Amino acid sequence: MNIHHISRKTIIVALAIMAIPAAAIAAPAVSGSTSAPRTVATSSASCPKGWGSLPETNSRMTAAPITNVRTGRHACFDRLVVDVRGRSAGYDVRYVTNVTQDGSGFVVPLRGGAKLQIVVRAPAHTLAGQPTYRPANKRELTNVAGFSTFRQVAYGGSFEGQTTIGLGVRARLPFRVFTLAGPGSNTRLVVDVAHHW
Repeated sequence: MNIHHISRKTIIVALAIMAIPAAAIAAPAVSGSTSAPRTVATSSASCPKGWGSLPETNSRMTAAPITNVRTGRHACFDRLVVDVRGRSAGYDVRYVTNVTQDGSGFVVPLRGGAKLQIVVRAPAHTLAGQPTYRPANKRELTNVAGFSTFRQVAYGGSFEGQTTIGLGVRARLPFRVFTLAGPGSNTRLVVDVAHHW
C-alpha cells in the first residue's frame, strides 16, 4: 500500500494505540502458580509505588492451618501466596541475615543476595496435630526458575502455632504484605517483592 493513500483516520487510530502503555493492554501473569508463567514487560513508571523494605507485621494469631505455598510472576513483582484454611493469619515479614528453623534455630540455606523471613501466625497442622501442609521438598517449596526477583522458597517449619518460610531474593528490594479473603471461607497471605526500587 502506498503511504500517501493511508487515511487520516487510520493514522490517528495507529497513534492512539501506540500511546497506550503496554501494562494497560497486557494481562498480568496468573498469580499463585507453581510454574513460571510468562511475564509481561512493563516500564517501572507504571509499577505500584510506596513499598519499602522495613518489617511488616500483624500480631493476629489463628488456629486455622496453612495448606499450601504458591508463587507467581507479575510484570512489576514476584508473588508468594500462603493458603490458609479459615480465618486470615497475622504475619511478621522482614529482611534478616539468616532465616532460622522454628524450634531448632538451625539456619535455612537460601540462594540470593537478600533473605526475607516470613512468619505466618498459623500452624501447618490441625488442632489434633495432623499435618495440613507437607512439602515434598522443604528446600524448594516451588519452582522459581526464571523469576526476576525470587531465587528460592524454603520451609522453616511450624512450631508453637506459627509457620516460617524463607524467601531468597535477588537483592533487598521493596515488598508489601496483605491478606485476601476466599475462595469460600479460606484466606490467603500475599507477599509481593518488587523487581526494582
